[in-house]
Order: sequence, then structure tokens, then C-alpha cells
Amino acid sequence: MAQNWTADSWRGFEGRHLPTYPNAEKLNGVEQTLTSFPPLVFAGEARALKADLAQVAAGKGFLLQGGDCAESFAEFHPNNIRDTFRVLLQMAVVLTFASKQPVVKVGRMAGQFAKPRSSPVETIDGVELPSYLGDNINGIDFTPESRIPDPERMLRAYSQAAATLNLLRAFSTGGYANLRQVHQWTLDHIGKSPWATKFSEMADKIGESLDFMEACGVDPRTVPQLQGTSFYTSHEALLLQYEEAMTRQDSLTGDWYDTSAHMLWIGDRTRFEGSAHVEYLRGVNNPIGMKCGPSLTPDALLKMLDTLNPAREAGRMTLISRFGDDKVVAGLAPLVRAVKREGHPVVWSCDPMHGNVIKANSGYKTRPFDRILNEVKGFFAVHRAEGTHAGGIHIEMTGQDVTECVGGAVAITHEGLADRYHTHCDPRLNAAQSIELAFLLAEALNAERAGTKAEAA
Repeated sequence: MAQNWTADSWRGFEGRHLPTYPNAEKLNGVEQTLTSFPPLVFAGEARALKADLAQVAAGKGFLLQGGDCAESFAEFHPNNIRDTFRVLLQMAVVLTFASKQPVVKVGRMAGQFAKPRSSPVETIDGVELPSYLGDNINGIDFTPESRIPDPERMLRAYSQAAATLNLLRAFSTGGYANLRQVHQWTLDHIGKSPWATKFSEMADKIGESLDFMEACGVDPRTVPQLQGTSFYTSHEALLLQYEEAMTRQDSLTGDWYDTSAHMLWIGDRTRFEGSAHVEYLRGVNNPIGMKCGPSLTPDALLKMLDTLNPAREAGRMTLISRFGDDKVVAGLAPLVRAVKREGHPVVWSCDPMHGNVIKANSGYKTRPFDRILNEVKGFFAVHRAEGTHAGGIHIEMTGQDVTECVGGAVAITHEGLADRYHTHCDPRLNAAQSIELAFLLAEALNAERAGTKAEAA
């Protein structure tokens, strides 16, 4: 257990990107209510994810982490949850089929509400208001009333997270994730993508393999791994008042867990020495992610690892690089070298989204698909050069047919961004772009696997 740590010890440290609630009594009442609510996830599930990630850290798997930039109350609908879940399933199947390694599936879902912003205020037509910080803090409508932080939004966020988790558990274990359904996972709107045809061909091969197993006397219906899948949830642990209220002590081990999600991560803006977010997360036993951007030095990274994972427990730490396609090779290599030299067991994952935001002439924020691909390629190149495992991908995506990131085989143009631009925060890959990325990742994993085999020979 972490020394000199309590669930509220973060309050004695510097908390950046935290809202200021005008009514302390109301906030305290909401925190007390949340403390009495049931956990959303269980300690045993978090330990299972940690064990899966330990295998990835050892080079025996791949982490697929994806979902909304910021979940919203307005777009809360079972179809949206289902469509994002099945695109992640498709991506996982593509990656598993290519790499012949297990893929650990973690959604940015059931809790990804709060967002750090580059400025505490937003100005439109000369009017200045507090920035929108996510639906569990304030509203997106540009009015003074909407932008006041309201603690009761945390109760609605808890309710939506619980309902989302309930549906995800049903999808992952109730038959929907059965590999016999693989053809039915394809969304109608990606049919126009050439990658839909490639996925269909791969699905045919999977069906043939299942038929072969059945002919040999192995009934796929009796093999649990073919009937369902493990699916975990994650979000940025930004709103510490909410996270503290969801902290519980495991009755079996006595360890503390944040029961709002299986995995939590620290953002690039909140990982610094003396950070309240680092202080909170060092004491919970969930798997932890940490964003690593251009401002992070090797020495600072090693200090963070010593703070967050002093026992060097495998599966505890996932390092999520987010540099931008033109900075990834020069920026990532020194970090990878330092971590390898010190022997920290980590999962290296690539966030190719956050360093590649541009503003189109139309005024919309977007992320060019070719820059996303270039950052992924640079990430794999660094790990190939350093002899380390490129262990994961962390993307903002949706199953909806949105037009938010330009490019890809479906060729979304700058002029077409306005057609279906629905995000509450940053632009997301749509289903077709996500599948395209999965196939390109599969090629990189295949090359890594071939290189490993050649070295072993």
C-alpha cells in the first residue's frame, strides 16, 4: 500500500484543471451521496486488466484503447454505445488475426466526461465565459447559467456510466461478441470503404476456421473465449472530487481502488511534480496510464514512474505517447531508452490524436488522417530501433458516421467537415477510418512479429 496516502490526501497538493464550485455545501452533499453509491467496477476486474497488461508489457499482446473524446449527456443512446463497441471489436479482430497475439480491449467509455482546457475562459463575439469542462462539470451551451460548475452533474454522470457499463457487459458476455457474429459487426455506413471488403474477406477466413474446428469435433459454442470477450473501461482521472468519492477498499486484499473505471490515466497537463492528480493515483491499485508529450524529460518520467509504481509491478503502468507526427521520433526515443535502461516494466502505447490537431479554413478543428498514420509509423519505428515492444494504440473514435477527421479511404475533405461534425470537444475518427487504421496497425505488428522471429532464428 502507498505510504502516507489517503483518498483525500490529494487536497494538500496543487490541483490544476479542477473546477471551482460556488456552493461548497452542495458539493459536499453530492460527494457524500456518491460515497454511498455502489462501485461501478470491482477490484477483481481491475486486477484482471493489470494481469492482461502485464502480458502486453512482456511483448505478448497489444492494447487497444479507444472511444469518445468526451462523453455527453445529450448523445447518450444505446445505439451509440453499441456502434462504438462493435467498431472496437472489429479493430481487435483485425489486430488479433494479423499479430496472432491477444488484444486487450479498453474503452474510453462509461466515465470519460471531464476535459482539461487550454484556457479557463472562452470568448465568442466579445462575450467571455468560463470554458466548457465536460458534462459532469458544466454545460456546453454558451450561457452564464450553463457554464457554472454544478456538482449535481456528477450524479448524472454516475448514472450514465452505470447504464453504459451494464450494456457493455451484456454485449461482451451475452452473445453479441460471439465470433460467429463477426460478419454482422460491420456498420452499414462503412460499406463504401474499401476496408469493409477486406474485413469481410477476413471474416470469411474466421468462419472457415470455426467450421474446421467444428468438423474436428471442437464445438465453438462450448469454448468461452469464442462466445464473448473481456472488455474494460477507462477515463482520465481529472475530476478528483468524483474519483475520491468512488474510492473503495477491497474487502479481500485491503488495497484501495478507484471503482469508477478499471483503468485511469493522468493527462499531459496534470502530470508534474507536486500534482494532486499524481498524488491521488499513486495510492489506488488500478492500472494507471500517463500521457507523455514533448514537455516530458527522461528524468521527470523516471521520477513519475518511481512515484506511481515504486514496486515496479508489471501491468501497473501504461505510458501513452502523444507528440505529433513531426516530433514523435525525436521526442519518444530518449524516453523509451531511459525506461528500458532503468528496467521499468511498462506498456508503451501511442496516442496519435492529440498532437495532430489543426484548424481548417472553415474554422473547425480537425485531425488529418495522414498525420495520425505518420505518428503511428514513427512510434513503431522508434520501438523497432530501440528493441522494445510497440504495445498499444490510444485513439479518440466513434461508431457514428461523423466527418471530423479529414482524409482516409473515405476521403473526408476540409469542405465536408461541416456535414456531420458532432463532437463535444475534439475531432474523432469515424468507423471507416478506425477500421482502416486497424489494418495498417496490423501490418506494423506483422512486421514486428516477423522481425522478432528472424532474430530468434
